[in-house]
Amino acid sequence: MAYDGYDDGRRDFHFLYGRWAVEHRRLKTRGVGADDWDAFAGTSFTQGLMGGLCNVEENDFPDRGFQGVAMRTFDPEARRWAIYWVSSLDGRLQPPVFGRFEDGIGLFHGDDVDGDRPVKVVYRWDRITSASAHWSQAFSYDGGETWETNWTMAFTRSA
Repeated sequence: MAYDGYDDGRRDFHFLYGRWAVEHRRLKTRGVGADDWDAFAGTSFTQGLMGGLCNVEENDFPDRGFQGVAMRTFDPEARRWAIYWVSSLDGRLQPPVFGRFEDGIGLFHGDDVDGDRPVKVVYRWDRITSASAHWSQAFSYDGGETWETNWTMAFTRSA
C-alpha cells in the first residue's frame, strides 16, 4: 500500500522525534516480587526514517555505563509496529514486541527470556503530550496471568 496521506499508523511515534531527558526507574531484582527500584537519569534521541515507516531511538545511560537502541518498523498492511532493542552490554538484537496505538495508548506484546526464564513482555506508551511521554515494560512469568512492571521511563522534551 502506498502512502497517500492517510494516517494509517505510521505517524504514531512522531511525538517521540527529537531530544529528551529521561528519568528511569528499573526494578533491581525481577520476577521475585521485589519492590527495590534503581532510579537514574538518561537522554534519548529519536529520528524517523523512510517517511515514518521506521524510526530509531538512541538511549544513553551515562551513570550506568551503557547505551541502547530501539528500532521500530511499521507494517502498513497490518497497521502494526514491531519494536526491537539492542543494548551496548551485549550487542544482540532482542526479540521484537508487536502492537499499535489505540485511544492514545500504545501496547506492544512479545515473548522473551529473562535469564533462563521465558517471559511474556508488554511495552506501554501513554501520558503523551508535546513535551512529555511515559513508557513502561512489564514481564509475566506465568503466561500472562500476572504482570510485574520492571522498568519505567518518564520523558521530558529537552530540545
